[in-house]
Amino acid sequence: FDVGNQSKPREVGRWWLPGTRKGDNTPPPARHQAPIFDRGNRAHNTNVYPQKPDRLYLAYIDAGMFIMDISDKANPKPIARWDNSPPYTGFTHTLVPLFERNLLLMTDESTMDEAKDWPKLIWVLDGRDESNPVPISTCPLPPHETFANRGGRFGAHNIFENTPSPNAWFSDQVVVGTFFNGGLRAYDISNPYQPKEAAVFVPEAPRGSPAGAIQLNDVFIDERAVVYTVDRFSGGLYILEMDF
Repeated sequence: FDVGNQSKPREVGRWWLPGTRKGDNTPPPARHQAPIFDRGNRAHNTNVYPQKPDRLYLAYIDAGMFIMDISDKANPKPIARWDNSPPYTGFTHTLVPLFERNLLLMTDESTMDEAKDWPKLIWVLDGRDESNPVPISTCPLPPHETFANRGGRFGAHNIFENTPSPNAWFSDQVVVGTFFNGGLRAYDISNPYQPKEAAVFVPEAPRGSPAGAIQLNDVFIDERAVVYTVDRFSGGLYILEMDF
């Protein structure tokens, strides 16, 4: 959208996965079949950064992730696609580039209680060739049985997306993400082939939570490295200081 006139936003371009729109002359893409959960082929998080304003980093639920060329705003075009599901269980949530390191971070969202869609991970991809991103590691999580039955969801959701803003923190060495009943977790990715857990925050179950456990959902980090994370039900806002 062109928002130069903020009172009259104007659409200038559109892209969708071929075959997912009524009237397409392309057959619909395959949907996930049991035992993989079908969540559909549709856009989720979309990220554009000032370091490379002609690129869009797009998470597309069950279609995986796309790197898009948006230099021609009227005609966005995919440069690369990476989809890990199957054999994994879909719902790609977030894609974040680390430009100086030629890396990409990607999360798959947990959407099922009791970790029925396990594993849901933060993936690290080699992005040196943007037309061919290659997975090289995942951020470690505790065993499935440790959190699966604590209540609600367990697995990755969102990560701090290096929001390009003067009131936001930035790091290409540390990843901070939310994991529902697994709390907030930070990882040292200075060696991208061997991410290491750097910090964990798992609060008690909030009063009145229908999940019976914490369900940390999103995270933002300000320019002072103060961390804000929220429970998706009744827990409200948690404000933390980094000490690692």
